Amino acid sequence: MMFPKLFIPGPTNVRQEVLAEQTHPMIGHRTSTFEDLFARVQEKLRRLFYTQSRVYVTASSGTGLQEAAIRNTVRDRVLVMVNGAFSQRWFNVAVGCDKEVVRVDIPWGRAVKPEDVLQAIERDGPFDAVAVVHNETSTGVMSPVGDIARAVREMAPDTFILVDAVSSLGGVRIPVDEWGLDVCLTSSQKAMALPPGLAFAAVSDRVLERAQEVKGRGWYFDFLNLEKYLQRNTTPATPAISLFWALDRQLDIMFAEGLEARFARHARLAEMTRTWAVEQGFTLFAEEGYASPTVTCVENTRGISVADLNTFLQQRGMTISNGYGNLKEKTFRIAHMGETTESDMMTLFESINTWLAGQA
Repeated sequence: MMFPKLFIPGPTNVRQEVLAEQTHPMIGHRTSTFEDLFARVQEKLRRLFYTQSRVYVTASSGTGLQEAAIRNTVRDRVLVMVNGAFSQRWFNVAVGCDKEVVRVDIPWGRAVKPEDVLQAIERDGPFDAVAVVHNETSTGVMSPVGDIARAVREMAPDTFILVDAVSSLGGVRIPVDEWGLDVCLTSSQKAMALPPGLAFAAVSDRVLERAQEVKGRGWYFDFLNLEKYLQRNTTPATPAISLFWALDRQLDIMFAEGLEARFARHARLAEMTRTWAVEQGFTLFAEEGYASPTVTCVENTRGISVADLNTFLQQRGMTISNGYGNLKEKTFRIAHMGETTESDMMTLFESINTWLAGQA
């Protein structure tokens, strides 16, 4: 059976040698072998997140760590900036955690700006935390979270900065400590080019201090519990051991490429995709200047059938994503993240061009 090459915003293609790492014989998670593996991975993750503090690893999707961020930092009130489907999910998670949630809607396709957040804090604050999605997978928009964090620190230094970087971390530089992010979370199956099943969160020291004041942290996602076990190079509950082997190998591959080189490659692929889209008579959905380097959302200005296009592409061994939710058929998304190369993108564009020529 032939599986298509994925140009979708997760899961992304995984190298065969990384997939093979999952075939290691099973080991106990309370053994020195796993603790050594965990310690190696922890050091590498800190480099990837540009942090000196810690990176928690959970067997969950990134959504699980959205919940963890809320449960560990929000005593009462949280501000959630909503400019797409996954920031909408974070709002739903916060409501589900029984917090008082103030929601600010930004038009889909537009980035969240520092002034949007500051106006909300001035109007409706104070807040325990503000939650922002760095890279909205549904719209292909990247918001300037470094600028947002700096602005919030100046106006409301006790307001924590919670950032969902699920579809950006590993494809763009996110210096967690430099930007002063309190929680920066991601998951394995996007720009990190791993199988689904792991989620990661860089967490600041002051979050652990705040967590001691917060009731209802739960257990599985309790940062204080995760911290206690992290000090022993392990996890509170059984980890996804096979995925840890794959993670260890993939991080080595990423560092061998070089993080700056990896980020530059993602930027090149994004520019290629935007240029192709415009040349083919489409427009870009993202606000100018805020387009994502990992996934491009193309406005279907030519009125093509995205479903039919994808059927054609799948026959050629590749697939893209339709628009998300209400944007289905109104947009389509082409991901250029993980291990994707310039040659991969050229092959995709040639195939789409062939199909487009047949629609004329």
